[in-house]
Amino acid sequence: MLVTAYLAFVGLLASCLGLELSRCRAKPPGRACSNPSFLRFQLDFYQVYFLALAADWLQAPYLYKLYQHYYFLEGQIAILYVCGLASTVLFGLVASSLVDWLGRKNSCVLFSLTYSLCCLTKLSQDYFVLLVGRALGGLSTALLFSAFEAWYIHEHVERHDFPAEWIPATFARAAFWNHVLAVVAGVTAEAVASWIGLGPVAPFVAAIPLLALAGALALRNWGENYDRQRAFSRTCAGGLRCLLSDRRVLLLGTIQALFESVIFIFVFLWTPVLDPHGAPLGIVFSSFMAASLLGSSLYRIATSKRYHLQPMHLLSLAVLIVVFSLFMLTFSTSPGQESPAESFIAFLLIELACGLYFPSMSFLRRKVIPETEQAGVLNWFRVPLHLLACLGLLVLHDSDRKTGTRNMFSICSAVMVMALLAVVGLFTVVRHDAELRVPSPTEEPYAPEL
Repeated sequence: MLVTAYLAFVGLLASCLGLELSRCRAKPPGRACSNPSFLRFQLDFYQVYFLALAADWLQAPYLYKLYQHYYFLEGQIAILYVCGLASTVLFGLVASSLVDWLGRKNSCVLFSLTYSLCCLTKLSQDYFVLLVGRALGGLSTALLFSAFEAWYIHEHVERHDFPAEWIPATFARAAFWNHVLAVVAGVTAEAVASWIGLGPVAPFVAAIPLLALAGALALRNWGENYDRQRAFSRTCAGGLRCLLSDRRVLLLGTIQALFESVIFIFVFLWTPVLDPHGAPLGIVFSSFMAASLLGSSLYRIATSKRYHLQPMHLLSLAVLIVVFSLFMLTFSTSPGQESPAESFIAFLLIELACGLYFPSMSFLRRKVIPETEQAGVLNWFRVPLHLLACLGLLVLHDSDRKTGTRNMFSICSAVMVMALLAVVGLFTVVRHDAELRVPSPTEEPYAPEL
């Protein structure tokens, strides 16, 4: 597995680089934004946001391994993951209201503090302390995916009065570099876990200075902003009305809940499947992120002027790839007949599908869900998503170790077949809907080329 992981990592990186270079050469020259005030504002945002993302990714490869290192059983580890998922959904429901009340800058600083405390709890082998750490991690995750974006959008439009059409360019660039940071974080985690001498806890210790620096830069360089709070009950009620009144929204939510709950379970299972065969976890994680980056690059190329495929087609392809990969995993994880190389390939295919899925889903959500109801609808999406993931982990907790993993992949296969049926239903509803098509390049509004 050691040689396979490194070869896959190098091959995927070379493929990503080749695709990005070919895409850049094929791209027609566009107007680059040279507004120095905008570029300086963008840099102030990226400095803090990228540090926060890097600290988050740095912890991912060795979380399961750390709990194993502390001699916890797989069932106990599953409960820790369930605690993290439950806290994510609970805090995620109120994150927007909390951020608006506390202030976006203060919320970003709070993120750096709570995530640092979460990392410090990993130094303890006490199970209760680790449960508290998972709860803090759930709060931090909710803040990471709400406060930073809210702060940027408010500052961009309200304080600096930049054109709203420039916002997607900023987040498109952030999404690309998020993948790059994830790849680098995996390699860094492998290095610090192997060389520092602290073992699996080393990446968590290494994340703390990044979080502290992110908080310090936010305090020094960012201004505070607030927003008028909308009652949580009104937000959820409006989201539910939107969900039930539009079949497209209901089908989209079903696909998201089924697909992403399977991804959560995959995040839990990949380490116990590959680690017993000597896989370098940091390099394996970087390979996963490189595969996801490859999928994201393929999405941009597929929706470009040359091929002009639609996000609905790519969403269907992503679900099909995951269904095929999970069927592979039901055979490659059979007790006594394990094939780690096949499992690794299946995991890479799942990550490739994620690279296609997330931009496709993001595009379709923006088109289908009214902007005023986005927060409420997404709250309703998250609840079944996390409940399904928690249920899957609890089922695994009660299973025999040798057969539980294979059975879980079988269950995930059935769940993804249901997602595929929902995709077919959505495709039937929207196939003639021009609103859900990527506009041709001549119809696209101007955004700065970054």
